[in-house]
Amino acid sequence: MPAMPLADAIVLFGATGDLARRMLLASLYFLDADGFLPKDFRIVATARTEMTREAFLELAHQTLSERPEGLDPDVWTRFAQRISYVGADATTVEGAARLCPALGSAKRPMFYLAISPSLYERVTVALAAAGLASDDSRIVLEKPIGRELESSRVINTALGAVFDESQIFRIDHYLGKETVQNLIALRFANTLFEPLWNSLTIDHVQITVAETEGVGDRWPYYDEYGALRDMLQNHMLQLLCLVAMEPPADMEPDSVRNEKVKVLRSLRRFTRVDAAEKSVRGQYTPGVVSGKSAAGYETERGQKSGTETFVALRADIDNWRWAGVPFFLRTGKRMPEKRTQIMLQFKPVPHSIFGLASTQDLMANRLVIDLQPDEDIKLTLMNKAPGLSQGGMRLQSLPLSLSLLRTYEGKGGRRRVAYERLLLDVIHGDATLFVRRDEVEEAWRWVDGVADAWSEARLEPKPYAAGSWGPSGAFALIERFGKDWSD
Repeated sequence: MPAMPLADAIVLFGATGDLARRMLLASLYFLDADGFLPKDFRIVATARTEMTREAFLELAHQTLSERPEGLDPDVWTRFAQRISYVGADATTVEGAARLCPALGSAKRPMFYLAISPSLYERVTVALAAAGLASDDSRIVLEKPIGRELESSRVINTALGAVFDESQIFRIDHYLGKETVQNLIALRFANTLFEPLWNSLTIDHVQITVAETEGVGDRWPYYDEYGALRDMLQNHMLQLLCLVAMEPPADMEPDSVRNEKVKVLRSLRRFTRVDAAEKSVRGQYTPGVVSGKSAAGYETERGQKSGTETFVALRADIDNWRWAGVPFFLRTGKRMPEKRTQIMLQFKPVPHSIFGLASTQDLMANRLVIDLQPDEDIKLTLMNKAPGLSQGGMRLQSLPLSLSLLRTYEGKGGRRRVAYERLLLDVIHGDATLFVRRDEVEEAWRWVDGVADAWSEARLEPKPYAAGSWGPSGAFALIERFGKDWSD
């Protein structure tokens, strides 16, 4: 497939929203600071709110000034010159047409929809009717793409009627994190791991996405989706795919994405029996998080709700590499700490040659990939404990660390916003780290099966105190299979 030409503008829909101001404008600013934005690249911010360009620039300046990196006056002057603001209802042809003067001579815009997914179809149709959707333009979508497989197909079909699949960039910001990309390098740039990356040596895999914050005023959205559809369907399944996929032939977008789709198609479908034995739903109640009192979900919502804010489940991949290796996935709101982590637990050595005392010290190797709050990859290895001992050699477990923070500390680097990598890839037309339509639909097919199994089994959310690691059933779930959560 020939390379796409560089994008020459971005139209940022929902520009006054939290995502656009805190993440997207900041990412564009840092790309500009580092010289990655094309010379005449335009930034057209748009939202329904009517305001002047100067008022929007003041809002953007205030948001960027609050970042720990600070604001470089020279970079801001250059960056601000790129920005224009258009107050318009982009779901209408008239509103979309109002963007044309701000785009000026730009012929290859990228449309970033930082808006409700319910508006995707209408905005896409309006862009086409206003003549803004060309063969060289591209469109970027935030998750979730639909609420289930059926609504996802409706959105994707509407997009496909206007844009070719190569022009559609379904974004998952987790894939922009350095450590997630480093997972690909770790697996496929080293001969050490690939021979061990299978059911012969790996006992099980855990993926945890824990958040300390609650739902708050996002409850109207969250109550419709819940933890299963909000987090597991996209972020967590993408991480699972990167861990479990076969080596692609190369780093071309379709080569990587083809392998991820194979993983999703190999996920064992959930049944009603699995719902009770292999999954747990939870909902947080009042508690204490980080030393502060936290309200329960139903208090925030204002009434009772059957929506889960916590999910733990066992997933199985039915292929040769992973047969018999359980993948335990866990995500929740109001957890004790903010953590995104992938842990691969290796099997113990088949026989210990050490004495009884040392054998009690012997621990199986584990690979821990931390995505947040710190970005680190740790491999724990057994080592002889220093010093003298009676009764045989004493052993201890020590980590080998690939900490990005420690490695580049003091070298002038900074921790990048995940969206920087992804926005730069859209500018260059590189879809490797984006989600293809069949990926989205395969993920929804599996998640819909989980939701249907819950419904058949009448599995209701169990309460857990804010500040805990979820309901007691989450611990029973993994202990049922002879494992423990990596806390």
